[in-house]
Amino acid sequence: MTGGCSSDEEKAVKLFYFVRDSIPYNVYMISVFIEDFKASRILEWGKGYCVQKAVLLTALGRASGVPSRLIFAKIKNHRVPDHVFEKLRTNVFPRHGYNQFYLNERWVSAAATFDRTLCEKNGLPTVEFDGKKDAILPKKDLMGKTYIEYIEKFPPVDDLPFDWIAKRISKIVGPDKRPWLDKSHIPSGTE
Repeated sequence: MTGGCSSDEEKAVKLFYFVRDSIPYNVYMISVFIEDFKASRILEWGKGYCVQKAVLLTALGRASGVPSRLIFAKIKNHRVPDHVFEKLRTNVFPRHGYNQFYLNERWVSAAATFDRTLCEKNGLPTVEFDGKKDAILPKKDLMGKTYIEYIEKFPPVDDLPFDWIAKRISKIVGPDKRPWLDKSHIPSGTE
């Protein structure tokens, strides 16, 4: 996947765009079971939500020799779709996951969360990553309205803090939530 890349920066950028666009974002993939966060499983499914995509990007970075780690934040999505808000009863996501790569002697943040197709369909800005500066979810949408609000940032971690995530997320989605791999659970017209 990173063949032909001559630097860690090039590798990180290539991997970022692969995960951002080849693994579409799907909020219905939220799970409170650790086995649903294995990079190989996420690749097999070909979709995931922010934490799963961050786990995959970290694994791919490390497999390519790029120092990589996870980082989490509590965010408020002011543009969360109505059907998601109705299901979750909130637009605050207490454990938004993204990545950091160690490039050019510093850690650079990269949020490969929302794929280009999803952003274009919903009139949202896509996150672009050049390997030089932080690329996190934007504060404003394409119309200049408030979009993503970072409420609290947590310290970076080397490994998935699964219990910390599951304990908080289960309060929102329930203690038995698994990914919805097919469309039978998804409200019509909302995918």
